[in-house]
Amino acid sequence: MKRFSYSLCLLFCLSCTATKQSTKKTNFAANPVVAHRGAFKLNLLPENSIASLKEAIRLKCTGSEFDIRMTADDSLIINHDPHFNKLEIEKVTYAALMQFKLSNGESLPTLQQYLEAGLTNNTTTRLILEIKPSGISKERGKRIAEKVVQLVKRLHAEPMAVYISFDYDILLKIRELDATAILQYLEGNKSPAQVKADKIDGIDYHYSFFQKNPQWISEAKQNGIALNAWTVNDSTTISWLLKEGFDYITTNEPELLFRLLKK
Repeated sequence: MKRFSYSLCLLFCLSCTATKQSTKKTNFAANPVVAHRGAFKLNLLPENSIASLKEAIRLKCTGSEFDIRMTADDSLIINHDPHFNKLEIEKVTYAALMQFKLSNGESLPTLQQYLEAGLTNNTTTRLILEIKPSGISKERGKRIAEKVVQLVKRLHAEPMAVYISFDYDILLKIRELDATAILQYLEGNKSPAQVKADKIDGIDYHYSFFQKNPQWISEAKQNGIALNAWTVNDSTTISWLLKEGFDYITTNEPELLFRLLKK
C-alpha cells in the first residue's frame, strides 16, 4: 500500500512538472530581429553554435534561427551545409562527426542540446528551427520533421518554437502533427493567399522576392500572414523592410538592426 501511495505521489509530481514546463511563460522581445544562425558575426563565433545562440538571447533578439539535419543513424544535429568537415551528414553517423570540433571548441551540437540551451534562462528569444530538406528522399524529409516535432514536444518547447523550411511538404507534415505549430515558408514561390490556404502562418522569403512582388506585402497583411525576410545585412534594405512593417528581419548583423531601430 505504501509503495502504491508513493507511486501515485510520484506520478502526480511528474504530471505537475510536465504541466509547468509545457506552460513556460514567454515574454518575447518586442523587436523584429532574428539572428541568422545565431548572433555569430561580431564576436567571431561559429555559425549555429550554442555560443551564437546564447549571444542572440543575451542581445534579446526576438528570434534565433538554426539549421537542422539528420545523420545516417537518425541523430538530429545542427549544421547549415550538407557536409561537415567533408563528411556528408546524411550518410555518416553522429559518432563520425564527433571527431571534429567547431572553431570555438564546441562539439557539433545535437538538436536536443541546442533546444535545452535555448530553453535555459530564456523567455524572450524564439527558437527558429529550419528543417533542411533531405537530399535522399522526400519521405526522409518528412521523417526528419516528425522526429523534430516529437523532440520539441518532449522538451515542452512548443511555446518557443517556430518551424521554417524550403520544403513545403515538411511544413505540411508538421501541420498534420501539430495544429498549433507556427510555420513559415522559405522558398519564395507561393503567394500569401496560397500559404494561408494551407494553414502556413508566415512567408520568410529572400528580400528580393518582396522587391519583385511588392503586392505580397499588403496581401500578407490583409490575410494575417507574418512577414519575414532573409538574409538582410545592409542598412538600406533593412530600413526599407522596417518602413514596410515587416514582422521579422533575419540578419547576420543583429547589432546593426538594433542600431537602426533606435533611429
